[in-house]
Amino acid sequence: MGCTRCMKSSRLLIVSNRLPVCAELTSEGLQVSPSSGGLATGLRSWHQSTDALWIGWAGDLPDATPSQLEELKLQLLEQRLMAVCLSHDHVNRYYHGFANRVLWPTFHYLIDQLPVDDAGWDAYQEANAVFADAIAEVYRPGDTIWVHDYQLMLLPALLRARIPGARIGFFLHIPFPSSEVFRILPWRRDILNGLLGADLIGFHTFAYMRHFMTSLLHVGGLEADVDRVRIGSRDVRAGVFPMGIDAAAFARLAVDPEVIARADEIRRDAGGRRIVLGIDRLDYTKGIPRRLEAIEVLMQRQPEWREQMRYVQVAVPSRSEVDEYRQLRLAVEQRVGRLNGTHGTVSSLPVHYIHRSVSATELAALYTAADVMLVTPLRDGMNLVAKEFAATRSDEDGVLVLSEFAGAAAELNGAVMVNPYDIAGVADAIERALKMPAEERRVRMRNLRRSVLANDVGSWARAFISQLEELTRPALPMSGPIGQSLAGILLAARRTRPMRLLLDYDGTLVPLARLPELAKPDDELLTLIEQLAATPGVQVDIVSGRSYQTLERWFGHLRISLWAEHGLWHRSTADSGWALAAPVAPGWMNRIRPILEQFTASTSGAHLEVKSASLAWHYRGASREFGERQAHELRMLLGDVLSNQPLEVLEGKKVLEVRLRGVSKALVAHRVQDEIAPDGVIVAVGDDRTDEELFRALPSSSITVAVGRAWTRAAFHLDDFRAVRRVLRSLLAEPVSGYVAATA
Repeated sequence: MGCTRCMKSSRLLIVSNRLPVCAELTSEGLQVSPSSGGLATGLRSWHQSTDALWIGWAGDLPDATPSQLEELKLQLLEQRLMAVCLSHDHVNRYYHGFANRVLWPTFHYLIDQLPVDDAGWDAYQEANAVFADAIAEVYRPGDTIWVHDYQLMLLPALLRARIPGARIGFFLHIPFPSSEVFRILPWRRDILNGLLGADLIGFHTFAYMRHFMTSLLHVGGLEADVDRVRIGSRDVRAGVFPMGIDAAAFARLAVDPEVIARADEIRRDAGGRRIVLGIDRLDYTKGIPRRLEAIEVLMQRQPEWREQMRYVQVAVPSRSEVDEYRQLRLAVEQRVGRLNGTHGTVSSLPVHYIHRSVSATELAALYTAADVMLVTPLRDGMNLVAKEFAATRSDEDGVLVLSEFAGAAAELNGAVMVNPYDIAGVADAIERALKMPAEERRVRMRNLRRSVLANDVGSWARAFISQLEELTRPALPMSGPIGQSLAGILLAARRTRPMRLLLDYDGTLVPLARLPELAKPDDELLTLIEQLAATPGVQVDIVSGRSYQTLERWFGHLRISLWAEHGLWHRSTADSGWALAAPVAPGWMNRIRPILEQFTASTSGAHLEVKSASLAWHYRGASREFGERQAHELRMLLGDVLSNQPLEVLEGKKVLEVRLRGVSKALVAHRVQDEIAPDGVIVAVGDDRTDEELFRALPSSSITVAVGRAWTRAAFHLDDFRAVRRVLRSLLAEPVSGYVAATA
């Protein structure tokens, strides 16, 4: 479209199904107006404050002339927008068909809404390919591509195939369902493969991310490492980024004289009645029929509310081309009619129903006038209406009644939480909110506003883009001549500076074994460690997750420092005793051990290692897929059990370890930094996530080496324990010749 000439050399390309504007042909010609979708509304203000180019569909214009299309192109260009051309058939079968008849109900757990046919899977594939071609055409090296939402879940992989080196992020604005629900889809593998083309996949909540990771295992057999998974030579990360709103804009609206006047008018029209408000797209996921049932239950139980309360329901038109939505509108309007007919009086109708979009001024006035805001979806990815209500209430009044199945429930602690399927419970919550004392209302609203104002849409977008760029930024080499080997750097440092070697054991000095007792050090390793310990200017520390009894049995005779159980126990020399580095809370093992023993009994090949201050559940001996499934279930269970305990779950290679929170190899880093000479250099070598804690805590002047890990904070990488031994052995001889180590 020629739009790239006005952009910076390195751009952000935002990609979504719809642009934040919609074009249509009217009797007066081409008209461009703001879109009403949640994503378009939520991201519009942030886009306007950046130089990003937004790519998406602008509307169906089958009868537009070439001159009108050129006019549209120029109008969009002025707003940093670019239209993707989709035929009427594509939109009907891809968007109204597969995206909204298959993906939308499945991801919202409403599988009874699923059609019996494929509902346009081929069109969904074709539309994603059209987007991929359009983006590839305008892409320039260095651009960052940010793809949004369920309509484009195949796009990341299609872009990866067309632009292999691109930086690609994807954000899902709806829930990701549990693997049991997701696996219903016949196209489940295709969808996961599509998403895995991204470098970073974002979700609103940890639950959604967990469901995605579980689906990778159960559908694709892909073993995730907490928040990342290895795909070929790439690492794909998943992250949690709760979306915010333009909170400052809503706060400004709240003090706008026109909004204040309109809010006063709404209150006067209510005639002193308490105002309960619902604002939703007319969608079956929003729970409007059940909410109306709760209103009716309340009026049946307490008839006086017929004269004391007015319920205002704004139902914004949505997907009116789809039969299910037309049927929903009819059902809602019939229910409103019956409710008003049954409970209306001469002076009052209990429900005021509005089926249209409302202006920003009208929206803010409704928020300001309401005593109670009902946000009770059956399932919702986030729900920004709840946040808009809080941002608008600068008077610190009003009560938010919020579904526990909305993504926003994870953040908005000041809300009154409800189960939208519990009609009587929702009715109770409405009455509680209406009767709530003023001081409690203020406390709750302050908490809501503090969260919403601090985590706005700008913070959300910056957090996602920042992490995406950090993940894909090329690693900086260590200082020194380009191509200089790790062995050469270590040897040069040893010649001039005291050296402290912090060496992990399993997977670093010896290969990982199916059973811990099979990892006993061999004679070659013992000789190497003894020689290093005798080398002038070198101090050797073994920093392991092993028990102190095991390390004492294996290395107790050597003149080296030993750290057991990830730094909890320490022995400085062969002549000194073992000492605790942190206090151990008594009794906690008795509560946790039965859980781990149960999983051990039900997982063939697994075993439980009991240490003095931690419990390690090893599953290296279990079959791969079953072991991973059991480990996942155990992680989830322990997450719930330990939520209020001073304990944490540490994940290593084929092991889950429960330990005291705060006890990690970072303790070792802090101790060593206090002990080493001012001109000394610390060298840390390790192979798993526990060693990342060590790398993170060491000063930047340290030399950090990861073994076998593709993702790491370490400056250098070695393939396996054999490479580690070769590098360590090179410190014993001078000069180093004929050896090329792995470089940074």
